[in-house]
Amino acid sequence: MDPGTDSGTGPGTPPDVALVPLDEAGLAELLEAAVAGAAPAEVMPAPDGAGWDEGLRAGFLAFHRGRALAAEPVERTWVVRSGGRAAGAVRVEPGADGDEVGIWLARGDRGRGTGTAALRLLRSEQSVAASGAPLVARTTASNHGARGLLRTLGAATAPGTEGTVTARLPTVDHDGGPAAGRRTGRGC
Repeated sequence: MDPGTDSGTGPGTPPDVALVPLDEAGLAELLEAAVAGAAPAEVMPAPDGAGWDEGLRAGFLAFHRGRALAAEPVERTWVVRSGGRAAGAVRVEPGADGDEVGIWLARGDRGRGTGTAALRLLRSEQSVAASGAPLVARTTASNHGARGLLRTLGAATAPGTEGTVTARLPTVDHDGGPAAGRRTGRGC
């Protein structure tokens, strides 16, 4: 998971949160949200400490087009909309040990429950639920926001290599009810 996530434990509740499949219009909004509220390295492969310039803006668009909008995409990506505007993105990439989930949020949307709401929506997304694959997230041990978000969703975590943490998200919502569109087959 990317550094720009939230644990959902901050004050207030998120405004209406929705997931919208990424398209060209959504990609333009996503770039605006990233430039306004995230470091390049939080949202794409970029050097730590890099600031937004024309090259990184073009790189952001090319990165997401190549991964999610290509004829044969590597991952499925949704724009996280909060209060009617782009607040970040959530993605799912098939992998050997499950569907890997990633999320980033603009700074103004962190710590407000937006990430928790987005991942709950993702978990109930029909195309994700129907795959039957467990949801897996990876982050760094020092990313307290992402780890808090995963705990809120009831994820079981295990230490990885080089300071990473791997989490398996349950197919049952943290409040004890089944996640909408509960998967069958391989469980988390």
